[in-house]
Amino acid sequence: MPTPVTTDSLPSTGSTCPEYELWRRGFGVITHSDATSHHVCALAERLVNAGLQPDQATVFRKLRALDMLCNAGMWLVVHMTYTQRVDPSGHPLSAQDFKATPEGHTGGAFNMVPAYSAYLTLNNLTGTTRSWLMGQGHCVAAVEALNVLTGNLHPEQQDRYLSPEGLSRLVSDFYSYRQKPDGTVDAPLGSHVNPHTAGGILEGGYLGFAELQYAHMPLPGESLVAFLSDGAAEEQRGSDWVPRWWRAEDSGLILPVMIANGRRIEQRTELGTRAGLERFESHLAERGFDPWKFDGRDPAAFVCALFEMERALKQNADSAFRGEHPYPVRIPFGIAETVKGFGFYGAGSNAAHNLPLPGNPRLDARARELFNEYSQQLWVAPPQLADAVDCLCEHSLHGRPLERDHPLACRNPPEPTMPSLPTTASGMSPMRAVDDFFRALVAENRHLRVRVGNPDELASNRLTGILSDLKHRVTDPENDQESIGGSVITALNEEAVVSACLANKAGLNLVASYEAFCVKMLGAIRQELIFARHQKDIGRPARWLGFPVIATSHTWENGKNEQSHQDTTFCESLLGEMNDVSRVLFPADYNSTLAALPGVFSDRGRITCMVIPKRERPCIFDRQESETLARDGALVVDEDISEGEPLLLIACGSYQLSEAMKACERLRETGTPFRLVYLQEPGRLRQPRDTTEAATCLTELERERLFPKRLKRRVALTHMRPEVFLGHTFPLFPSPSTTRVLGYINRGGTLNEAGMLFANQCSWGHTLVACADVLDKPPGEWLSSAELAAVEGRGDPVVITRGH
Repeated sequence: MPTPVTTDSLPSTGSTCPEYELWRRGFGVITHSDATSHHVCALAERLVNAGLQPDQATVFRKLRALDMLCNAGMWLVVHMTYTQRVDPSGHPLSAQDFKATPEGHTGGAFNMVPAYSAYLTLNNLTGTTRSWLMGQGHCVAAVEALNVLTGNLHPEQQDRYLSPEGLSRLVSDFYSYRQKPDGTVDAPLGSHVNPHTAGGILEGGYLGFAELQYAHMPLPGESLVAFLSDGAAEEQRGSDWVPRWWRAEDSGLILPVMIANGRRIEQRTELGTRAGLERFESHLAERGFDPWKFDGRDPAAFVCALFEMERALKQNADSAFRGEHPYPVRIPFGIAETVKGFGFYGAGSNAAHNLPLPGNPRLDARARELFNEYSQQLWVAPPQLADAVDCLCEHSLHGRPLERDHPLACRNPPEPTMPSLPTTASGMSPMRAVDDFFRALVAENRHLRVRVGNPDELASNRLTGILSDLKHRVTDPENDQESIGGSVITALNEEAVVSACLANKAGLNLVASYEAFCVKMLGAIRQELIFARHQKDIGRPARWLGFPVIATSHTWENGKNEQSHQDTTFCESLLGEMNDVSRVLFPADYNSTLAALPGVFSDRGRITCMVIPKRERPCIFDRQESETLARDGALVVDEDISEGEPLLLIACGSYQLSEAMKACERLRETGTPFRLVYLQEPGRLRQPRDTTEAATCLTELERERLFPKRLKRRVALTHMRPEVFLGHTFPLFPSPSTTRVLGYINRGGTLNEAGMLFANQCSWGHTLVACADVLDKPPGEWLSSAELAAVEGRGDPVVITRGH
């Protein structure tokens, strides 16, 4: 809890200062409790003593301005939900002023207005622009409203919303659903945080991911205010590991504040009860947090809490840095107690989440009366509001950036120096290339903060060197693979570990997991990809360094662990995202893996799924071939075009390439012409879905060079499910009648690699049967009777699987 301030400790000016007395009376729906008033007096004294403000009267004057801004913000938010125009004079609105179909997450947005307005005010009072993050992105109306009122906007919103009719255009744009001719959204405004939102860095569409990311975001010297959801806090348990991960040596100050309004969409949260909130406080304390409970209806209470939380964490961090206190340090955690939709009709009810009024004001006279009555209580006269905004927006005076340009919103780390490593001619685990390259990359770029996300095992996945260099981050090391300052974030929670890397936009990142377990990361990754794509679409592309999410111990080599460990969903899902922000690679050997990595880490605003075997694989590609694969995404591996129309074989995946090469041996023995192409990056061969994605795809000429149209008979072996592969690469298969695609067909169990290939009808023997089918030939030309019997399910599979 905050340090208690007694009446006896109040500054002598507290009860005699006219500015204090004026603030103390409150404004609109904002009132100030005795406890908050005591803390405000202490805040004023500390700000003046620190030389941050000239006198206490100035502090109280600014907090009075904050009350006005907060009321005006709520007034504008409710207009965004219900109306298509505003009347700044505060006159009642008539039926035609309301939307035919109102929409908005009104209650949560109302609760965010005191929080975000307090954040803006704290920055003004201290002359520092902190970063901000909001987990509940559906509350964006609060941020947009206050940004418009304070002029904290990107150019496209400035042009649209700071004109004389700007506020009316803002409320009309909100949930307008209007589209441009190309189908994109017409307004620079959305239902959630998006790249148009000044300072927005996370959509917050999936509740719970902000909680997992904020501890890894700021750099030393920075501060981050993280606004969090009570619903997510009680359900996303990985968030309570923050003290376990946070270190002052490589992270800035973090100020988590949970908006405890007690309600989800249609029911009360456990934290909506007094007993539930007390249990949560106890849980926080046990996990290394210091709960700071305060009045979430009062923006001044937010200012005081954030200011004191920051001071307390700085003191704790300094103590740990000097070695006076062990990690984990206690991390203040704000709990803003409020009711959902405070400040308007229906507060505290389920209806407050979305549309608090009992009807549509456009059609319902009673609802219209209630709107006008309750919005009038929030209205601030334009001259008063203008003075309040002037009082709180002094960025040029302080020489500090607007909140739209806070440090996390402007991440642009320097170009990393890429190491140059030798290729190999011997068989080796492709994951060893990741280990060798990333260790060298980190060594060459000591100025970049490193995060490695690891939900299971690094040693098992052949990343022993990374573990030796970077070490598991723990609070009590047990061996030489663990360290208090380690960069490897390990927990059996895939969302938590990938979030550590998604959050580290200032540095180098690597995620490695079993392929089947990567599926649990999809929500967090997809949220990031969508945001990065939208940033690119509006001309402000993300500048964070790309990194790989490595799916290893993958489906085809993880048969020993039953079918729960055999799942190709992850790469299939990411292949569905836009190729300019989401790559999917299938390097087949050490050299091709090594050649792909520089491009992965030098990308900006792009995540790469790399499906890599961990077992030793033969070295198939030399340096030049590997570099060609990295550049073009595909390569002709072998061909025999002596006479006739060659059969086109396409392999995608290391084990699939081996099976295709074995099949080609039989084709060559029988004089059957063929061409074998390895497809390392299938997304390069898709039909582009827009012009931005087209820039990442091969041209028609490049595609023809690898896959000539004259080769109509085609057989493909893919790591993933055949239907998914066929759908994404359909331009490669113009003739369905002469096309066969073999891949994972959801069969498995306790099997070895050869057994998995056989069970899913992807062995070299099955490949030859598919070749015979498209050529309309009997498979007996290439297979013995015993081999054919095995492939057809009549014989012993060992005649196909032996030799693996």
